[in-house]
Amino acid sequence: MTRTTGDIDAITLSVLWNSLLSIAEEMGTALRRTAFSEAVREGDDFSTGIFDGRGRLIAQGNFTPGHLGAMPYVIENVLKFHTPESLKPGDAILLNDSFLGGGHFPDFFLTSPVFRDGRLMAYAVTTAHQVDMGGAAPGSQRVQGISEAYQEGLRILPIRVVREGRFDEDLMRMILGNVRVPTKVRGDLMAQLNANHVCAERLNRMYDSYGADTMERTIDALLDRSERETRAIIAKLPAGRFEFEDYLDDSGPGTDPIKVKVAVTVGGGEVEIDFTGSGGTVQAALNSYINYTRAYGVFATRCLTQANLPNNEGSFRPIKVTAEEGSFFNPRFPAASGGRAAVQIRIFDAVNGAFAKCIPHRAMGAFSHWANPNIGGVDPKTGKQFIMYDMLLGGYGGRSDKDGVEAMSPVMNCSNIPVEVIEHTNPVRIERFELIPDSGGAGKYRGGCGIRKDVRVLADDAVLTLLGDRHKFAPYGVFGGKEAAVGQSIVYSGNEEKQLGSKEVAVLKRDDVVSLRTSALIERDVADGYVTQEGARKAYGRAG
Repeated sequence: MTRTTGDIDAITLSVLWNSLLSIAEEMGTALRRTAFSEAVREGDDFSTGIFDGRGRLIAQGNFTPGHLGAMPYVIENVLKFHTPESLKPGDAILLNDSFLGGGHFPDFFLTSPVFRDGRLMAYAVTTAHQVDMGGAAPGSQRVQGISEAYQEGLRILPIRVVREGRFDEDLMRMILGNVRVPTKVRGDLMAQLNANHVCAERLNRMYDSYGADTMERTIDALLDRSERETRAIIAKLPAGRFEFEDYLDDSGPGTDPIKVKVAVTVGGGEVEIDFTGSGGTVQAALNSYINYTRAYGVFATRCLTQANLPNNEGSFRPIKVTAEEGSFFNPRFPAASGGRAAVQIRIFDAVNGAFAKCIPHRAMGAFSHWANPNIGGVDPKTGKQFIMYDMLLGGYGGRSDKDGVEAMSPVMNCSNIPVEVIEHTNPVRIERFELIPDSGGAGKYRGGCGIRKDVRVLADDAVLTLLGDRHKFAPYGVFGGKEAAVGQSIVYSGNEEKQLGSKEVAVLKRDDVVSLRTSALIERDVADGYVTQEGARKAYGRAG
């Protein structure tokens, strides 16, 4: 191939682009394999990124969109506190602040400058969801009863926690003294540093092979080409303004629904996602800081427009996400936000609903949502604190040409944590883990079924913190497809059954069973158990 991009030939461009992506993926492998917590090691609740010496995003691993989309703003804020001139080889800067970072305290962003011959040439960044940052409840994601960020746990503005390649033990002692599971937090932090070290080693090898001049010119070409191709993809879409409204259940028991309103404007090779008209800041730990709102607004746009280019600054430039300051999607600090992960799917669903009016052949029914429960207390076998961090992943909505799929990770790109791991590390027993028949919304192409998981508590007492949604407002169908079943959260205690809200907190005792059931969006389906004979008669007027 002889065609060139600028003065970089296409072969060199392709090789170096894919090498950068490979490094970002290898960072993730190092992080996953050396992590201590189930959230990171099995759940894949982490992300990796590479920035050039000018702070521009050049490559990311295929991990969690909420982390990935927030990283450019994290770097921007880190460099406001620590200028490039102040950084030295072996340094690393830690940040978890909600407003400056990814939206809630459990997400730790660790940034390491990468030097070559005394010159700062890049930044390696990793994000890991720490299973606890202190605060009012195990897991630091309690929504109910939290009115400001200061109640949510340890807040860390950008601080230099690593010098000459080693963690500052005074700072580490301060961090670990404020969390319930210090061994896991320390282990995951060390894993993040391991991943950043891998990035530095691999980048230096690339510079050895190709030289600084070629690397830097290639990075410029990569960003320019990504922007140009993203704009070209968007320019092919019908121009116009497309609106959609939806609602989150509430911000805790006894509170009002939260309005989600979005307007998508397409034209001139650009897309604007505007959340003006959505609900205001709530007095609960559910608000979505603007970095998080932007992350999922951009992600939804790129998925639905099929702008399938690697994440870098160039591919982000044509997409703008806005929300009124002081609103639910752009709160002012110290608005509480520990449970903001429950909002990610609703951001995607709202943008999807708007794009359904622009590009109907790419839209789909709403996701089933998911459950992200935390159960914490004292393990009777060890006498130490435990936190069961889990992710109950549901189904995709029906698509224009096929059914929705079951038990996938809607817009989060995380993984199911195996039952065996949960039982081995926590005093619980998983008694049921199964698909829920007839839960998917009916239609020419049905939605994916919801998931049920029943967890028996084997500790004397524990605290359950729920983080979910779609218990009141069912996942919507599109183009005549029916709504799905709503989700449920139930506690069985002896002969008593108690229905809980999607974001409720409950005190549990030994042998209580928590039943978590996500919402969801024909002959074969009856045979496979996705739809029962009775369900087929009700939904389709036939028995399959």
